[in-house]
Amino acid sequence: MNHMTEDSKKELGQLVRQIMEESSARGIALGVTDPEGNILYEEYFGWRDAENKLPINRDTIFGMASVTKSFTALSIMQMQRDGRLSVYDKVKDYIPEFTNKNQEEAVRIWHLMCHSGGYFPLPRIVVDKTAEEMGIEDSLDNELVYREDFADEGIRRVAGRLDAQTRFTGRPGQRLSYCNDGFGLLSDIVRRHSDCGSFAEYLNAHILKPLGMERSNIGFLRNSLDENAAVLYSQEPDGSWRCDRDYENDAFVLHGGGAMKSTLGDMLKYAAMYLNEGQGANGQRIIDRYSIQEMCKPRQFMKPGVYYGYGLETKQMGDMTVVEHGGSLPGVSSNFSFCPQAGLGVAVLCNTMDVPVYAIGDAALRAFCGLPLMEERPAHAPYQWAEEELQALAGSYVSGEGDRFILKAEADGTLSMTLNGTSADLTPVYPWQGMVRKKYTDVYLTAVRDENGKVFAAHYGSRIFPKEMEE
Repeated sequence: MNHMTEDSKKELGQLVRQIMEESSARGIALGVTDPEGNILYEEYFGWRDAENKLPINRDTIFGMASVTKSFTALSIMQMQRDGRLSVYDKVKDYIPEFTNKNQEEAVRIWHLMCHSGGYFPLPRIVVDKTAEEMGIEDSLDNELVYREDFADEGIRRVAGRLDAQTRFTGRPGQRLSYCNDGFGLLSDIVRRHSDCGSFAEYLNAHILKPLGMERSNIGFLRNSLDENAAVLYSQEPDGSWRCDRDYENDAFVLHGGGAMKSTLGDMLKYAAMYLNEGQGANGQRIIDRYSIQEMCKPRQFMKPGVYYGYGLETKQMGDMTVVEHGGSLPGVSSNFSFCPQAGLGVAVLCNTMDVPVYAIGDAALRAFCGLPLMEERPAHAPYQWAEEELQALAGSYVSGEGDRFILKAEADGTLSMTLNGTSADLTPVYPWQGMVRKKYTDVYLTAVRDENGKVFAAHYGSRIFPKEMEE
């Protein structure tokens, strides 16, 4: 399907440049493919290195951040196909360091694949700090991603921290709360129970090489030294900009949640594989159709119209289904998506943090489908929270990842919201649910209540924030 016109192409370019200006984005690669691997559109905006005015091309390496989760889930589905595991198995049967000791019900592999293990957001355990504390460093001769001692220490720390939790979002499988730790456990299952010695080796042997993704890898130092790797731009708390090729910056110690590096050309090959339900455009089948369909099934509610499957999100674009995943890290904003009905796959890669590249991906899909670039937002009937809701929701909510929001009941029957010290315009839309309308997306806030109806947390965005206990 290609209904893009010269006018819509021009409009798409204007939108990209507008978003770049608003977000101080330095460089963006945007491409669209069909199932046969034909690149229908590719455009490069800005620079891979803005200071030296070095251009982006199809082989420029970018960080993928959480787009990695789809690769991890795909690996698990391959292992299930091969009879090495079942997604319904207990996690503790595969990772002895994880005992599941404080939860009444067992956490199973599929729970982790859709962020429903029951865990609140936790501080990130990072690569560089862990390596420093172990007294080791990354080198091309002995890369961290292949070191067994580093992997063993990582799983010990992550599993031990999960076992130490005593407060949970609910029962395993009950609710979604985005959890990098869970995907870290999944990648360690791949490491320990596949035919490869590391997660990086598994991906290379079973996904990347078969699909011809020659410029993609799980790694840090090798990408930092690659001449055609993007410089990473991230804003520091004091407002200054950090620019370097430090691909270890804030990287999670276990690699299944966000360590993939790739290029526009490779990610379009990856999208084409999903359009063909497991077969690459080069004719190589890496997974059965059933497994791809299972990955794409809506399993956990994220926000109205958006659900999470196994390492992938699903949403509607009119009467068509769009499957996608995005990623964000210092110096990284990424998004890949595919629409089976339209036969289109899209990749958007950026070397700057906190850029709404998902809006660019959606606009590209919509342009090719002959739709207006920007989707009309849903309108909500006026609603006012009851006094019970106001008082129950009021309080402070703190994420282990460092974010905090405060809800305060006002005399006019509204809730004021302060997010990380900045006022947010929270609009009541339904009982126990409000919405913050941002320029390119709507973020919903929903009360999470226990069996007695008491609010103990709030779902905001993709995370569940625990409510601070009253003294």
